[in-house]
Amino acid sequence: MIPKLDFYQKKHELMSADEIRPGLEAMEEALGKLGYPERGMRYIHVAGTNGKGSTVAFMESIARAHGLRTGSFTSPATTDLHDQIRLNGRPITEKEADAAFAEMKKAGISGLLTDFELLTTAAFLIFKNHQPDLVFLEAGMGGRFDSTNVIVPEASVITSIGLDHTGFLGGTIKEIAWHKAGILKPGKPGIIGPLQPEALEEVTRVAKDANAPISIYGRDFTAIPGIHPGLSGPHQEVNLALAAEALKATEFPLDPEKLRTGAETAFLPGRFEQISPDVYLDGAHNPAAAEALVRTVREQFGYDAKVNLMIGMLARKDYQQVIQLLEPIAASVTFLDFPDQDAVPASTLAESATVRASILSISELSKGAVDRQQKPLIITGSLSLISMIRPVFL
Repeated sequence: MIPKLDFYQKKHELMSADEIRPGLEAMEEALGKLGYPERGMRYIHVAGTNGKGSTVAFMESIARAHGLRTGSFTSPATTDLHDQIRLNGRPITEKEADAAFAEMKKAGISGLLTDFELLTTAAFLIFKNHQPDLVFLEAGMGGRFDSTNVIVPEASVITSIGLDHTGFLGGTIKEIAWHKAGILKPGKPGIIGPLQPEALEEVTRVAKDANAPISIYGRDFTAIPGIHPGLSGPHQEVNLALAAEALKATEFPLDPEKLRTGAETAFLPGRFEQISPDVYLDGAHNPAAAEALVRTVREQFGYDAKVNLMIGMLARKDYQQVIQLLEPIAASVTFLDFPDQDAVPASTLAESATVRASILSISELSKGAVDRQQKPLIITGSLSLISMIRPVFL
């Protein structure tokens, strides 16, 4: 479910399917009816299991520090669809969204697309209407058959590859790498993050077949010394390096001071975000993200430090492994019930834990209730959960 999409669908009498249908045929048909709004702009396309949002946040901030006008399309929403489509770092307005949905209604594409395809199409229309200097486009799932993969980018980025969305992308690292590598385009640079050998082998093979030159983290470039990224965690040094390398690949000259300013002021909601004294939100929604959170906690509080955790997860994620990875840093654990049709009941999560845990409903989680919890407190797990909790503190 994409928050507030139904508001615009009802307002403009547009239908779409609340399902995932990998493939580009429907997108290409819809974009054709609209006159191909995605064409004629400069893009950097980003895919990966984790790190996509952070990499886009760094690119967006660095580009804006250099005076460029930017567009960004990311997922999932932090609050609603407005923050998934950004112009110069700000969420789009209702007026800007209305213009795109009205154009789609007029073109007669109602019922042709899925929800995410409809939102992707709206993003292309908004970017066409505002003509940013550079657009950062994040793949929703996979890459090869994702609705964003209808553009020819200036550069493509693959941040990381792990087991996620296995029902659609396959149950092996090699299969998932094949999907992610589908965003690489002939003659266009590919910027590749640190991958495990099996993933790197497949990405390299696909790049060679596509005649796409690639630069690999740790071989062709590495972390940028002397900069303290605005996003917390040691893994953000990698995401920053990927962002800078992707911008360079577009033949954009980076000024060292503006690079530093952009990197150190980058911000991404729900990524170890402090929302109250000693209270943090972090979307550790899969095992790789949980490992990153553990590293961040140890960097921030000390290797042997323990923190209090509140966790809510979706059933399609490997929640058992996430819990297993987070338990070593836990002083206490509370599992959360929250209103998402795919949410795992807190009682089921508790059964997967090896430590004693409490159960709480998100409806009981007011700012005052959180302030009374032991600190430091990290609320983590599903990005859907994070999007529901964050407004309580804003």
